[in-house]
Amino acid sequence: MPKVDLELVKMILQRNELDIRLVSQIIEDINTEVEAAQDEEKVPPVKKQFVFMVSDPTGALEGKDMVGWVLQLPEDDSPFVAEERLVRCAYEYNITPKGRRLPVKTISEVCENVSGRITKEQGVWIKTKEPVYVLRTGGKVPLDEIKKKMRQINRDQAADEDESEL
Repeated sequence: MPKVDLELVKMILQRNELDIRLVSQIIEDINTEVEAAQDEEKVPPVKKQFVFMVSDPTGALEGKDMVGWVLQLPEDDSPFVAEERLVRCAYEYNITPKGRRLPVKTISEVCENVSGRITKEQGVWIKTKEPVYVLRTGGKVPLDEIKKKMRQINRDQAADEDESEL
């Protein structure tokens, strides 16, 4: 909602030759609405996290805990150049004065410490500085289980309606 100065509203209402009592009542109503809006508690934003989900229909990754980083590359580039670009980012960072004092030696350190300017120059954007969990999925939605649950819910609702009629 746009914020307008109350004095400006008062001046416009008076310019339109409205009754002074009506103008003061309108201004008072506006003030009470503003106070009511400020009193409402704002819901804090939900904290979010990144998750990287891998399709594993054969189950080869089952039982393995893995972490990784979410990267972004230009659309026309091959995804297989991502590691090479992170290595180039490490090289570019290590030749800077800060990199000479604290050189990066692992991909994890590259993702956490190298600035966005260097990664952007190399054509890779790091979306998560810290590693995120890699979750495995079979890639299929269990429709049979969903149908069973829906039937059970319908039966429960019908039973509840029968009980309420008595």
